[in-house]
Amino acid sequence: MTNKKHTSPLAAVQELAVLTGAVAIIAAAVYFFLVPSHASVSSISGLGIVLANFVPLPLSAITMILNVVLLIIGFLTCGREFGAKTVYTSILLPLFLALLERLFPGIGSLTDSQELDVLCYILVVSVGLSILFNRNASSGGLDIVAKILNKYLHIELGRAMSLSGICVALSAALVYDKKTVVLSVLGTYFNGLVLDHFIFDHNSKRRVCIITKKEEVLRRFILDDLHSGATVYESYGAYNMEKRREIITIVDKAEYQRLMNFMNREDPQAFITVYTVSDMRYQPKT
Repeated sequence: MTNKKHTSPLAAVQELAVLTGAVAIIAAAVYFFLVPSHASVSSISGLGIVLANFVPLPLSAITMILNVVLLIIGFLTCGREFGAKTVYTSILLPLFLALLERLFPGIGSLTDSQELDVLCYILVVSVGLSILFNRNASSGGLDIVAKILNKYLHIELGRAMSLSGICVALSAALVYDKKTVVLSVLGTYFNGLVLDHFIFDHNSKRRVCIITKKEEVLRRFILDDLHSGATVYESYGAYNMEKRREIITIVDKAEYQRLMNFMNREDPQAFITVYTVSDMRYQPKT
């Protein structure tokens, strides 16, 4: 028997609204900050800005054409869910750009600084991209390449964005001066760092390992108060080979703070080690 996952109409509308809002953020970042800067920062729109100097088409049309090509590749490699969502966002992004082109023709720099334009673009676009990536979607273009690298080579999304975007950044050398090329390369690098911050700060948890004399009290607190799970391991101290039991649990930020407050109150002398966890997977038996 096959279990099919059904999505309620309300959930589907909410998902659509989130995706639309994320794409609107990305389009605004591109049009109001990336276009005036002339930089080519880690995006298919950045490549479109360069190509617009050679092709007699508006940025929105160039972005649409490039997105369609990469969209087909993404659909074939990353699955139907990724493809279906990205079909919507890939089409929506050029439409938003076309709307902004019509509403704000010939927009200039809002900051009167090329460097500030690039910085604002990185900060704003990373918000939109992180929303899409956490929804298993993409705005199309180089995001698809990054998702493929993440899936098959297990490269962090931010780093994958940097790798796929460096060639686009260097393409600015075909049209613009050295300063713009340097800004494009640096912007691509920092865009990856900021994207990693948004994604992994949202998803990261902490793996807490505790050796305490109040083992049973701690175990009940984790199970009953935090409503989390835990694993108990037997361990031996290397100095005197004394037998101890170590409790390991994985908690989010709020749970971690509650857990530390509890331990400070119940057993300040407990031995605790903490690790950051950004990816957790369960492999079911077949």
